[in-house]
Amino acid sequence: MYSAVRTNDYDYPESEMDERESLYFDTISLAESEAAAAAAAHRKSISQSRNTIYHSAVDLAGDEGGGGSGGGRLRLGGGAAAEHAALAWQPGYRQSTALEHLNGGGGGGGDHTDAAIAAQMIALQNGRNHLPTGIGVTGDGGQGGGDDEVSRRLLRTSSNISNKDKKLPITYSQWKSRTYRRFDDGKRSVDFVLAYNGETQLEEHRRKCEIFEANLQREGLQLEHNKVQRVHFIKIHAPAEVLYRYAEILKIKVPLKPIPGQDQIFAESAHEFKTCFSRMCKSLFSSVQLNTALFPEREPRIHLEFSRNYLELYDTEHPNFLDASTRYSIINFILQRQRFVEGEETADNLGIEKLVQDGVYTCAYTLHDKDDRDRLLKEWANISKWKNLQPLDQIKDYFGAKVALYFAWLGFYTQMLIPISVFGVLCFLYGFITWNSDPISRDICDDNGTIMCPQCDRSCDYWRLNETCTSSKFNYLIDNNMTVVFAFSMAIWAVVYLEFWKRYSAGLVHRWGLTGFTHHVEHPRPQYLARISRTKKLAGKAYEQDHTGKRTILDPDVPFWSFKFLPNFTSYSIMVLFICISVIAIAGIIIYRMAQRASHSILGSENSMTFKVMILPMTAGIIDLIVISLLDMVYSNLAVKLTNYEYCRTQTECDESLTIKNYVFQFVNYYSSLFYIAFLKGKFVGYPAKYNRVLGFRQEECNPGGCLMELCMQLVIIMAGKQAVNAIVEMLIPYLMHTFKELSYRHGWYKSHQDQRLVPYNQFTEDYNLLPAENNSLYVEYLEMVVQFGFITLFSLAFPLAPLLALLNNVIEVRLDAIKMLRFLRRPVGMRARDIGVWHSIMTVVTRIAVASSAMIIAFSTNLIPKIVYAASMGDPELNNYLNFTLAVFNTKDFQVQPLLGGSQHVNETVCRYTEFRNSPEDPHPYKRPMIYWKILTGRLAFIVIYQNIITMLQGILRWAVPDVSGRLLKRIKRENFLLREHIIEYEKQHAMKLVQTELNGQQKSEGELRQRNNETVIRNRDEATSFV
Repeated sequence: MYSAVRTNDYDYPESEMDERESLYFDTISLAESEAAAAAAAHRKSISQSRNTIYHSAVDLAGDEGGGGSGGGRLRLGGGAAAEHAALAWQPGYRQSTALEHLNGGGGGGGDHTDAAIAAQMIALQNGRNHLPTGIGVTGDGGQGGGDDEVSRRLLRTSSNISNKDKKLPITYSQWKSRTYRRFDDGKRSVDFVLAYNGETQLEEHRRKCEIFEANLQREGLQLEHNKVQRVHFIKIHAPAEVLYRYAEILKIKVPLKPIPGQDQIFAESAHEFKTCFSRMCKSLFSSVQLNTALFPEREPRIHLEFSRNYLELYDTEHPNFLDASTRYSIINFILQRQRFVEGEETADNLGIEKLVQDGVYTCAYTLHDKDDRDRLLKEWANISKWKNLQPLDQIKDYFGAKVALYFAWLGFYTQMLIPISVFGVLCFLYGFITWNSDPISRDICDDNGTIMCPQCDRSCDYWRLNETCTSSKFNYLIDNNMTVVFAFSMAIWAVVYLEFWKRYSAGLVHRWGLTGFTHHVEHPRPQYLARISRTKKLAGKAYEQDHTGKRTILDPDVPFWSFKFLPNFTSYSIMVLFICISVIAIAGIIIYRMAQRASHSILGSENSMTFKVMILPMTAGIIDLIVISLLDMVYSNLAVKLTNYEYCRTQTECDESLTIKNYVFQFVNYYSSLFYIAFLKGKFVGYPAKYNRVLGFRQEECNPGGCLMELCMQLVIIMAGKQAVNAIVEMLIPYLMHTFKELSYRHGWYKSHQDQRLVPYNQFTEDYNLLPAENNSLYVEYLEMVVQFGFITLFSLAFPLAPLLALLNNVIEVRLDAIKMLRFLRRPVGMRARDIGVWHSIMTVVTRIAVASSAMIIAFSTNLIPKIVYAASMGDPELNNYLNFTLAVFNTKDFQVQPLLGGSQHVNETVCRYTEFRNSPEDPHPYKRPMIYWKILTGRLAFIVIYQNIITMLQGILRWAVPDVSGRLLKRIKRENFLLREHIIEYEKQHAMKLVQTELNGQQKSEGELRQRNNETVIRNRDEATSFV
């Protein structure tokens, strides 16, 4: 006999022992004896059993009688042994060891074999295959049983042992592998888990749970309770008949067994893809291919909507046949539509979401699969695998098609960034190579006599033009002859990327059996039905009562103007309000910049070029980023509540409504400051004799080289800063929260017993400690990437390296998103999808806006049009006097507000220059617009029209030339549909023939039996007649 074993008695480090081993024995005991459950309920906390293995014999004290030695079974001795076992439950009591039992220190007679078994279990758990040195086994008479007896009793199967010996403990590894994510029978898998607080459950909640679980069982789901810890779990398993029934209801497509003729279709398709060029590319990029041993290539299959009538036709062994994500979606569909009240049941009293919201259950989630997750973590969610392709088929099986399409889109978008990034680098290098050939920067640097007018009213001094030498050179890097070429390439690239993505996704969707799937097959959201049932005018249409009195929930039509208009109008009005708040915030930042120009800055002299060109734009950009992030956080939470207020029938409609509202706000929030610099700054300043003012402040002016340099700096700050903020929010904060929780659990920094950690001894307790995966969890990921897409299409001509920054970010983003979903989040419920939804339409709109944006930036923020007009008007193709051409002359005596120069060396200046096209003071019309200004304006407007029409025409040609679905795939789909129809017709024909044959056989059998009975009747009558005679 023994009570417990401590690892340090065998020189094991305590770090190798954890609460899971204690829970293992507690669970074994709970399954065997009611006395064990009572003992576990009286323990103060699980933490008292840390680093200790409690043997089942202690929990079985109520089942076992008096002591006695030997016996080959576990038992608790009487007298001193029982007292010793009782003391073992008290905190602080030193547990006896198996070695002490062997040496007679256990009190009373001891079962030495049981003690050795416990020691052997510890050795097995810690990776050893033999007993520690010095521990032997002696039988009742001192006979040595050795390790053979221990191993025999540990490994004895349940089929050849008695009921008594079935109480023998098994090793933790054996028990864990059998029940890690299965029912206690070790056979049925756990498909879904419900969790609730078992210690403080209210009676009302308990009653709702009972009704809800009873309804689940009526649907055919199998439930099993786990009440080992303070949080109780309900394990749910969906049998095959339930999956088949709902797969038919939900019109889920599954793969068929090979049918005649399909091999020819697949072979021809594979031959078309295996061209010489594709084989060469595959050999060149073999290092990025997937490991086929871990992710084997799947054989193609034809898919058909599931029907129980054709069960024999489906390939039940194929990985796509009702895979894990499909099973979880079916169970989630059932959970969302089960009631939890008796009597008059309404749509407001159904669904697991309502139960979780009311606190009846703490959460409902699916389970990660350890083997699949480990494989994905090693080969996919791994930064070191950044260059490898993604295992999209396995991602689809694990997370569902919706998540898989996101990662497919992100990977495709990242790959498409490679060519435009390379071209952007080449454009940037062109600027470096031709650095010294720019006439504007050369004239600025060589100029020593040009005096520029002050940039503010009183405190600013005159300054020399050559002070902007460095900034003018940097400005040339992004404003050169390649700027238009790069903008043209970006416009074409955006369309090519979107069109080829549609072709690529069509192939994926067909491979996954989702061709033809539409959102019209989606069932209404329970929240939508509940909203209708609470609306007085619609409540009468929401139900129908049959002759038996049973009420059926209906899906009535909801008129737009009567019901949907007001919620939608309110929701979008609040969106417009926040857009106005965002614009006001941007205007405040602009006024801040104006005020800084007009006053002495604490960051440096306002006359220094460092302040003008670097410090002021950087501080304004950082403030802008902070304001953008704060408004983003506030509105994102508000948008969810506004969307729930609307009448969104399906989950897809809800997600799209939320997406549109959020993105429109984010578009203004993120891009407004960039649009200001690109289109407004320096365009309506006025001239020194008559400045245009805002709240008494002069508007900001561009440097002599233009505002493109400042646009570049603002773009880099916001784009890179946003990516850094997203990385912190998505990865660093969850990691820090997880680390803090671990430290709190380890050092006991929790406030109450409710805050204690659950001991993760199986999959559902491990996943319980993870962060929940929301239905719209992909919204944040999509938004981040689509906003980035807007940056590089709308403004990348101001910074040709923007696509490269996006490429480097996305290479890491793919792996970080994968790590987040596998390590930090619970497994999301798989959802079907045929595309990326409304995000594609948003990117299409952004692409069209980008054409107009690029045209206006080139026309008004670069020197392209003024250079062309100057060269044509002045006959100076070398642009030798272009700088002087762009600077107007001003007489200092015409200042509205004379500057306070003090001891400045420019006190006696009579003339200064400013960047504008205006007449000189000596002209009959001083400071008025000259004819050249109107020529330049005409050229700018003409360029916008010509550029936009040419690009739009080319984009239209590309959209027409690149169909959404390739002709090869369309032909394959048609041939597959033909084969499928013929195969079903043949199957129905054979099935009908079998029925006819069975009916004929039955008729023949019936006729034969009838003839036999008639013959027997005749014989019997004859015999009776003979007997009578």
